[in-house]
Amino acid sequence: MNATQFVSHSAKDANPVPQVITARSLAPEIKARAEEIETGRRLPADLAQKFAEAGLFRIALPKAFNGDELHPADIVRVIEEVSHADGSAGWCVMIGGTTATLAAFLPDRWAHELYGTNTNIITGGSTPPTGKAVPVAGGHKVTGRWQWGSGTQNCQWIWGSTLIMEGDKPRKAKTGEPEIHLMVFAADQVEILDTWNTSGLRGTGSHDFQVKDAFVPDGRSILLGGTPPVIKTPLYRFPYFGLLAVGVCGVALGIARRAIDELTTLATKKVPTWTQRPLAQRAMVQTQVAEAEAALRSARAFVFDAIDAAWDIAAAGEQLTVESRRDLRLAAANATFQSVKAVDLMYEAAGGSSIHTSSPLQRCFRDVHVVTQHIMVNRNVYEQTGRLYLGEGPVPALL
Repeated sequence: MNATQFVSHSAKDANPVPQVITARSLAPEIKARAEEIETGRRLPADLAQKFAEAGLFRIALPKAFNGDELHPADIVRVIEEVSHADGSAGWCVMIGGTTATLAAFLPDRWAHELYGTNTNIITGGSTPPTGKAVPVAGGHKVTGRWQWGSGTQNCQWIWGSTLIMEGDKPRKAKTGEPEIHLMVFAADQVEILDTWNTSGLRGTGSHDFQVKDAFVPDGRSILLGGTPPVIKTPLYRFPYFGLLAVGVCGVALGIARRAIDELTTLATKKVPTWTQRPLAQRAMVQTQVAEAEAALRSARAFVFDAIDAAWDIAAAGEQLTVESRRDLRLAAANATFQSVKAVDLMYEAAGGSSIHTSSPLQRCFRDVHVVTQHIMVNRNVYEQTGRLYLGEGPVPALL
């Protein structure tokens, strides 16, 4: 299966935005360096710089800061394309790309300093509130440690979600819940800890990171879920966690398409031991390929349907409904697990060929199963969204 077939499943895929074409042009180098990415447990600095110069981290950045501010469906397509070449590389693009949306929520001064002065800016971070911020003159002193710092080795600025403290207790927001701010740190304020030793997505460099008494000036943070966008274009009315969720599933979708492509190529060449027919002529393999295609393409269609429905609301200047946010999260989780199904079918169909480190199928297998553990797309999402379909609430905080 050639690269053109990868993007030919709808009219929009057949006429991709320039950023998808750019990502596709980088695929040969990404594939050639897959082993380097894997063994180094990070995206190499020079490759990250190439991605930045090519605009892959500007896909969701506001146009006011020379970003592309793409439609969320096209953001997913860019992430898919890079993930098709390498899951870890796609993951790093997903993190850097979606984090850049936060520029739209910062006060103008800080938005320009972070995102407006360097066109090749790379940002990342972590949203679980495992930091503590103590108010001081002119800002806060922050101490904390965060997990899942994907791509932070290449970032100039790093976000960390933080509890605002009053004495020894978290300060309460108007909702009665603890007040949580996303604080942003300069890279030289952050220590990256070597903790990322995993079965898959090894090349994402998702190490823990920490700060100790790091000063964050007033304004260089946002209230998570509470700060309205300064830039009020549709992308920034789109729910941040919904965008993150479809971005995460975009990685899984790209990995699954790679697995189908790899098996299709292998099936025309491999003649299993004790047989005289290539894999492509075996009824079981034909069935598995068809099942994988159906699983992947139907799940992908649900993702784009949910995105388009939510986008129509955001583009009309209206507040997204609980139903639209629910559908985004369910579509993303479903796409992730249907991608796993597709990969598993291809891994099984390849037989013993798929277990060797030289086979991209074993990498696809390991990587896609790690994607399922992300909080935005894990199996808990089925319960959370199922309650909402049944009118049982409450609305999950991360919806």
